[in-house]
Amino acid sequence: MKKEMLSLNSWIEEATRWQQSLDDFLIDYNMRELECSEEDLLAKMQDMLHVMEKSVEHGLSGVRSHSGLTGGDSKRLAEAVLGERYICFLGEKAMDAVIYAMAVGECNAAMGRIVAAPTAGASGVLPGVFFSLKKHCQLSEATLARGLVVAGSIGMVIAERASLAGATGGCQAECGSAAAMAAGAAVSMLGGSAEQVGTAVAIVFKNVLGLVCDPVAGLVEVPCIKRNGACALQALLAAQLALSGISSFINADEAIDAMKSVGDSLPCALKETAGGGMATTPTALAWAKAYFAKAHK
Repeated sequence: MKKEMLSLNSWIEEATRWQQSLDDFLIDYNMRELECSEEDLLAKMQDMLHVMEKSVEHGLSGVRSHSGLTGGDSKRLAEAVLGERYICFLGEKAMDAVIYAMAVGECNAAMGRIVAAPTAGASGVLPGVFFSLKKHCQLSEATLARGLVVAGSIGMVIAERASLAGATGGCQAECGSAAAMAAGAAVSMLGGSAEQVGTAVAIVFKNVLGLVCDPVAGLVEVPCIKRNGACALQALLAAQLALSGISSFINADEAIDAMKSVGDSLPCALKETAGGGMATTPTALAWAKAYFAKAHK
C-alpha cells in the first residue's frame, strides 16, 4: 500500500477542525513523531536559534570567504543604512531581514557555523526573517521557537512532496523553500490563521517558481548570498499579503507540487552544476579559471 504523502493542506484542515492554532497542532504532531516532550522540542529550537544568532553576528563582523570572492557586504549594508543621506525605501523590517540573511550567507561562505535551514546555501533566509521580526515586532524567544517548529514542519512537507536540494530542483527548492518556510512561520508568529500560513507558502512558490541554481565556480557565494537576502524579502511579502486577508488561488500543496514539476524540467546545467546562468558569464568563467589554477599550484 502506497504511503500517503505529507500534506500541509491536511494539517491546516485538521488544525482548523480542532480549533487549534497551527503552531499548537504542529508541536503536538512533532512530539508524537519524535517521541519527545514539548519542553525538549522547544529547547532544541532554542538551541538552533542561538546558533543562527551567532551566525548573524559572525557575518556582520565583515568576514570574507576562503575563496576571497565574497564577504563584508552585510556589514557594509548595515553601516550604510545608518548614514544621514541614505535613502532606505524598503523600510526597516525589510532592510534588517536582508542584512541578517546576507550575514548568515557570508558566515557560511567563510566556513562559520550555521543552521542548514533547510540547506547551507539557503541558511540565511530564516534567520533574516526571524530576527528582523524579533527586533521590530517584539517577538519573544518562546514565540520564535514555536515559529521554528512551524517552519521545520513546512520544510518536511516540501522535502517529501518535492525537494530541498538545488541539485534536484534548482534554487527554487533551496532559497525558495527557505522563503516558504519563513513566510509560513512569520504568519504563525504574528497571529495569523492556519489557512493564512498555507496562503503565504503558496504565494512564495508562485513568486520564485523557476529560480535556477547557478553558483559561480560551484561555490555557494555568487549569486547565493544576495539571493538569500532577496528571498527573505519574498517571505515578508508573502506573509504581509496573507495577513492582509489576500488568498491564493493555488493552495500550498499544489504550489509545492508545481515547484517539483518545474524542478524536474530544469536542465542539469541549471541545477548546481555551474553549467549555466550566472556561472557561465564571461566574468564568472574568467574568475573560476584563475581561482582553480591558483588552487592547483
